[in-house]
Amino acid sequence: MNRDVNTPRHSAKGRLPAAGDVMLMSAYDERVTMRAWESLLEGRNPSNRSSLPVRSTINDSWQRCATGGIDAQRNEAPIETDKDAVEALARSRPELLAAARRPFRAIGKLLDGTGAMLMLADGEGVLIDVIGDKKTISDGMDIHLGVGGKWTEDVVGTNGIGTALWTGEPVFVHAAEHFCAGIKAWTCAGAPIRDPYDGKVIGVVDLSGYPDIFRPHNIALVTAAAREIEQALADAQNEERTRLLEAFIASASRYRSNDGVMIIDRHGRAIYSSNVPAAERKRVGDMIRGGPESCRLPELSNSGFLDSIVTTLPKDMQSCHICPLELDGDVRGAAFVFPKSDDSRTVAIGSRIASQQVKDESALIIGESPALRAAVDIACKIGETEDVTSLLIEGETGVGKELFARLIHAASRKSANNPFIALNCGAVTKELFGSELFGHVGGAFTGASREGKPGVFELASGGVLSLDEIGEMPLDMQPFLLRVLEERAVNRLGDSRLRPVDVRLVASTNRDLKVEVANGRFRKDLFYRISTVSICVPPLRERGSDSLLLIEHFNRKLADRRASPPLRFSNQALDALLAYRWPGNVRELRNLVERLHLLSNTGLVGLEDLPSDVTEPAQDRTTPQTDATDAVFSLEDAERQAIRSALRAEHGNLSKVAQRLGVSRPTLYRKLEQFGIKRGFI
Repeated sequence: MNRDVNTPRHSAKGRLPAAGDVMLMSAYDERVTMRAWESLLEGRNPSNRSSLPVRSTINDSWQRCATGGIDAQRNEAPIETDKDAVEALARSRPELLAAARRPFRAIGKLLDGTGAMLMLADGEGVLIDVIGDKKTISDGMDIHLGVGGKWTEDVVGTNGIGTALWTGEPVFVHAAEHFCAGIKAWTCAGAPIRDPYDGKVIGVVDLSGYPDIFRPHNIALVTAAAREIEQALADAQNEERTRLLEAFIASASRYRSNDGVMIIDRHGRAIYSSNVPAAERKRVGDMIRGGPESCRLPELSNSGFLDSIVTTLPKDMQSCHICPLELDGDVRGAAFVFPKSDDSRTVAIGSRIASQQVKDESALIIGESPALRAAVDIACKIGETEDVTSLLIEGETGVGKELFARLIHAASRKSANNPFIALNCGAVTKELFGSELFGHVGGAFTGASREGKPGVFELASGGVLSLDEIGEMPLDMQPFLLRVLEERAVNRLGDSRLRPVDVRLVASTNRDLKVEVANGRFRKDLFYRISTVSICVPPLRERGSDSLLLIEHFNRKLADRRASPPLRFSNQALDALLAYRWPGNVRELRNLVERLHLLSNTGLVGLEDLPSDVTEPAQDRTTPQTDATDAVFSLEDAERQAIRSALRAEHGNLSKVAQRLGVSRPTLYRKLEQFGIKRGFI
């Protein structure tokens, strides 16, 4: 009796009992049936089973029960009596209960006073819903025929529910045909419910009562109800499939048409696949269903499920992006995007780890917020054209300006395989600026090398020169830089010979250069020369939930470096990290994750493990103050308040609200509906 109840013995779907079974039932003789049962228990059954005066379905079930050691004198089924456990049981089968609601209501109204009850069991044979004649329902509890009762063959012998689960076919069991003595005063008819996705038996509809309710067509009734439930399940699955596809399109609209895409639902089942070989689909499915224990969660109830998948991806699948898909505020599925390697410069945005897929991992950019996407779009367009020879990247300290410079270099067809040279202007003394930029000949000045030295312009020729913190460049050096940009040639210090250079200059700054120009600290002509095209890298506080993606990225990266498991974060810790303003931006976040790796003893990061600056954040002195009533107590509170504040600030313009919050418009619509916020709220 150890057979998997979800593996049907016969392949026929919805088959009614054989004509021979019905004919035998019409000639049912309780005394003959009882003698056959007693003979079986006494070991006197003949070797030729067909000679027993019972139907083959009953005979086969009795044999299984006898060999399986079922107690034939049992009077009742086991039942879960803890109220909380019973309620949890019902909550764990929401799709099945929802699909059965309509037929159960329709049939249930007709059963009052008939002596019959209609029951719904899950795939484990546990009753999760009962409706019908009130007295019969009350009497049924004498044998635990109620919610929480377990009615598989291997615990309570031959019965309509357990035998239907075993055979995978509609079954009726009448009176003495039950194997256990305490149940022989009942009659029942059960029909299996199959999952439309894969045909697995996931439940049973059963009609039970005292023997006088028996009619051969009872089995037709429960079979029809089972088919209606299956149709409702199919409709619900199709609707959820459509909604998950829409959620994927909304959050990952920039994936390439030749990328492989596989979408799974919250049970880990592949509901959509494009450009993914069958073998790859099977690998992902096997990994989810049969991987480490951390990957065996039955539903995508939270991001921890996705985190566990990410950490167990095989090495050859590390380029796969995983995008959680939300419906009605809950993670209900995930999209696996397998980037094609034929064009590594194309951006694949919209995944859980949205990255610029380039050969140089130093150009990896993590995030999926609209503000970041806009900046990445500009960088990629600039990288793909040869017309822009200089540009300006603006952003606060720590936002990753050099990453964008590397992205432009990596995305360039011309310079991707040529030099990338970076110089931080704030780290060079005024005396050495000319030598660092333009180089020098031997003996050009005191301390100059005898052989001479090329400057960064010569070293970067053919590629990209990144001048970080260009606002720190001495004012008297700026005309020389402007001249090099105009003439595309340099003079080494102490040398009159012009040396041609072909350099794309990417200047970056954390200052407002317009203010610097107005105050006379930066040349206006140089500013206009380098800012023909500019990119504003958004601070982390304006990038929505990108902070969580970055935490995941640095967590995995540090875990790989240390050959240790990734850290796990409590919900309270994640709420605090998401609400934090990150004045130091990505650099501060990376340093914090590294600190947590160094100091963690248990591998679990709780609220108490975070610095006080994160758990009790003071208002950023550089940002507008908010009312004390806007204090954040939970992630949901933070989202609700952020939406309301953005609506007020943007006067109800949803496009601007979505941009301000760093989310897509479909996500904003779902959040408005979730929190009951009206569009006209100001």
